[in-house]
Amino acid sequence: MALIKLNNRGVRNVSTFGSVAPGSMTFIKKLTASSSGTLSFVDGSSDVVLDDTYKEYMFTFNNIHPGTDGKQLTINGSIDSGSNYNVTKTTAVFSAQHNEDDNDTSLPSGSDKDIAQGTGAAIISFNSGNDNDQCTGGYLHLFNPSSTTFVKHFTSVANTYHSANYSINTFVAGYFNTTSAVDAIQFAMDSGNIDAGDICLYGIK
Repeated sequence: MALIKLNNRGVRNVSTFGSVAPGSMTFIKKLTASSSGTLSFVDGSSDVVLDDTYKEYMFTFNNIHPGTDGKQLTINGSIDSGSNYNVTKTTAVFSAQHNEDDNDTSLPSGSDKDIAQGTGAAIISFNSGNDNDQCTGGYLHLFNPSSTTFVKHFTSVANTYHSANYSINTFVAGYFNTTSAVDAIQFAMDSGNIDAGDICLYGIK
């Protein structure tokens, strides 16, 4: 294995890492919202792959614009190909925020958004505004959803142009508490429609 040279500016150069191979990310499916109540990725439907083909999946969400002011992007999972989105889950939420007037910054826990063994949708962004330029962007990682032995972990990071003109960076971690395969993921606002934006699904090897 080659050496890595370091200085006070960090990594200077790296040569080949022997047998350590990088992972690869494969685009699977893009869904585009147009006053949509939900955007759902169901394994085996409309070219969606959400099975043991990959051990990790990533969703990116771009320019998610709510139809109603001050609404929050949510996710839920299904173990019956989307017939029901009600998988029991536990989550932890916190955020960092700063307003445009530069007079308020904070690092709230977001504990009022946490879920403890609940079946409702999990909030992954805070109160996006619906002004023409306001939206949410971010990503969610889902780990080994097809496992029939372990729970299904997920992590999410989102940044939102808040309805009160804040930048709010929201961090969520949790797990679907089931040993059944999770074969569908649904995105929705906690109320109203996703007016615009797109969500892309990738498989990671």
